[in-house]
Amino acid sequence: VTEICDEFRRIYDAAAQAKPHSALTVAILNSWGKKRSWMCHMVAHELWYQQTYSYSGVLEALSGQAVNVKFISFDDIMANGIGEDIDVILNVGDADTAYSGGEIWNDSRFVQTIRRWVYEGHGFIGVGEPTACANNGRFFALSDVLGVEKEKGFTLSEDKYNIDKKAHFITEDVVGEIDFGEGQKGIYALDGTDVLDIAISDRCMRKVNVGEVRLAAKQSGKGRGVYIAGLPYNPQNARLLYRAMFWAAGKEQELKKVFSSNIHTECNYYPNIGKYAIVNNSDETQTTIFYDVEGKARSLTISPSGIIWVE
Repeated sequence: VTEICDEFRRIYDAAAQAKPHSALTVAILNSWGKKRSWMCHMVAHELWYQQTYSYSGVLEALSGQAVNVKFISFDDIMANGIGEDIDVILNVGDADTAYSGGEIWNDSRFVQTIRRWVYEGHGFIGVGEPTACANNGRFFALSDVLGVEKEKGFTLSEDKYNIDKKAHFITEDVVGEIDFGEGQKGIYALDGTDVLDIAISDRCMRKVNVGEVRLAAKQSGKGRGVYIAGLPYNPQNARLLYRAMFWAAGKEQELKKVFSSNIHTECNYYPNIGKYAIVNNSDETQTTIFYDVEGKARSLTISPSGIIWVE
């Protein structure tokens, strides 16, 4: 108890009045916007919501990262456009829900606003069934930005040969298999899309690529789109999302500034007091490479659930 209280005092003394460094500004786009900021929906009296836990996973990942998070609604964009400070928009959720947007994606003016914004040099990340609303022969309104489409029975005979998995900046820290949770069925990649992960199935006692895309990235004009089939929270998925946001924003070179290489650790920087806090989120001792705001690196060893303060 003494140790925890002392740790809290150190945090409060150092950071209570200090604004943390933010490398990016990201916006969660849904029907509520700021009305329900940080609304988790993961549990309700311990009831697990299988249908919304990717949304919860995204929020939990963002809550510890060096990014500024905003919540914007579809009405906000229709009325005021997209803020100049926003680098990346995230649309997360199932089709026909207030999370992903439903019929708003049938509004050509709204779709054109988002598409133009991305093409001018910004990032768009979709998780689950983003921009989904069947219209004009498409299910994902921004399939051209995300680089993927969902098979709904209308394109069964179309060629779908873009199934080769590629190495990518987004997946550089991945070890083993990525956990996509419930994921999605029937997602296929369009031409010009980089497929970063794809479903493998056992058929006739051998591993077979079934062509269902789970992670993809695409250049869209000067901007970029990323598709993720599902994102329950774990340290590896949090790092995957962090890298995806930097790539989508076109700021890969900025990643290793105020950064901790070990996925079980996080780094926060408070410029006005000149201090860094490197946190170990695990119950085991972790060694990490810490990068300061100028990108200079050093090795640190952090005790279980510990914090190291660096001037």
